[in-house]
Amino acid sequence: MTKKILLLLGFVLFKFVLQYSLISSDYDLQRDEYLHLDQGHHLTWGYLSVPPFTSWISYIIYLLGNSVFWVKFFPALFGAMTLVVVWKAIEELKGKLPALILGAVCVLLSSLLRLNTLYQPNSFDVLCWTTLYFVLIKYINSDNTKWLFIGAVVFALGFLNKYNIGFLFIGLIPGLLVTKQRKIFAQPKFYLALILGLLLIAPNIYWQIQNSLPVIHHLKELADTQLVYVDRLGFLKSQLFFFIGSFFVIVSGLLALLFYKPFEKYKFFFWSLLFTLAVFMYFKAKDYYAIGLYPIYIAFGAVFLEEQLKNGWKRYLFLVLIVIPMLIFIPMYKVDFPNKSPQYIVSHAKEFQKYGLHRWEDGTEHILQQDFADMVGWKELAVKVDSVAGTLPDLEHTLILCDNYGQTGAINYYTKNKKVIAHSFNADYVNWIPLDKEIKDIILVKEDNDDDKERKREIPIFDTVYLAGKRINKFAREPEISIYVLRGAKVDINKRIKEEMERKKNYQE
Repeated sequence: MTKKILLLLGFVLFKFVLQYSLISSDYDLQRDEYLHLDQGHHLTWGYLSVPPFTSWISYIIYLLGNSVFWVKFFPALFGAMTLVVVWKAIEELKGKLPALILGAVCVLLSSLLRLNTLYQPNSFDVLCWTTLYFVLIKYINSDNTKWLFIGAVVFALGFLNKYNIGFLFIGLIPGLLVTKQRKIFAQPKFYLALILGLLLIAPNIYWQIQNSLPVIHHLKELADTQLVYVDRLGFLKSQLFFFIGSFFVIVSGLLALLFYKPFEKYKFFFWSLLFTLAVFMYFKAKDYYAIGLYPIYIAFGAVFLEEQLKNGWKRYLFLVLIVIPMLIFIPMYKVDFPNKSPQYIVSHAKEFQKYGLHRWEDGTEHILQQDFADMVGWKELAVKVDSVAGTLPDLEHTLILCDNYGQTGAINYYTKNKKVIAHSFNADYVNWIPLDKEIKDIILVKEDNDDDKERKREIPIFDTVYLAGKRINKFAREPEISIYVLRGAKVDINKRIKEEMERKKNYQE
């Protein structure tokens, strides 16, 4: 085994160790993670908010035991694979050991550490962006058309994971057209590869059409509730911090694409970045959507800087570039990860708020970061719902109905009660409510804590309505959640559920 391979394995191992050390046991899983895990129990070619790839991984996690270890393993794995792809890109660009070390450190100690803590489509999305760019480098260097077909498969996997990879394609086309690499469009096998890619994503496209294109509704809802708060200038500012420790390396890579003769054939990468960022800004995308753009430019920068700083005193400057990400990671470690308890963060609020980390997607300041608040109180909620369910005599005809997908998925993940699972009219759960059993009693989980209002609304429908418990946690994104019991239905509850399901589905269409 060569020194390079041993070193790469060392970086990969350190990546895994570091990822697991960044999350305190004070936190539960994050809201979105529960939904993605439940999707693994309902495999199909599409979902209301995401394509199917994550559900396939969720099914594997379920087969492995569904523990937190495996939930966190896969985003860490995709992050480690991203590091490996950048390593291979540096080798393809003729970089030697110093460039490999610089590139690995820059990728390792970056915002990918934060991204890879959560089981969401984002980690695999970044891996697909980086791999597709690497495939283009391989094709340009070899002129072997097999890389076009490999690229089609990578793009299809990325598309089936997160539609965000479409922005890569949109930015890449004009980038190729303004450079000599436009000749790729004269290659007949490029179009065969394109057809292959379309065939691979066709099942998801068909699912979208069959379900009245729910992705359109999701994007509209996202634009109305979250993207409306996105500031385009703020989007650009955020880009500086995702790889702040390797900022000089990335900028060097971009300049090298313009002026460094050995990189002349890769010049389209420079223009592609500009076009892609412009498209993101036009659509007021969230800042982290663009993270996948940057790892490949670390490869270009590392190789260029290795060549420019290989002699004399300049070698020490190269060493400084390796140390910078390590130094910048120290303050990042202190504030940017859920490795400190909510109590600690609130008691040291000024230390965290000065970085603007507590501003949520609604544009307002809170006591915790949004992702952190979304990782608090879920297990406690499941315990309370289990306790309430234990007081009911007929769980076979009981439905747990929640306000949102976070509550629903968390109860299903942590519950000890296997006789009844939680459902909701929110997100994909609207398609999974059981209609084949008679419902007599309901356990209602609601963030709304107006007790009298709830009782007045449900009393005409049930014999008994009462507040059975509350989960109160000031650190949680939903500080107060009420748990009601609705017993003895006076009407056909199944019919009511069907009507509500149709109403929600029509709204989503």
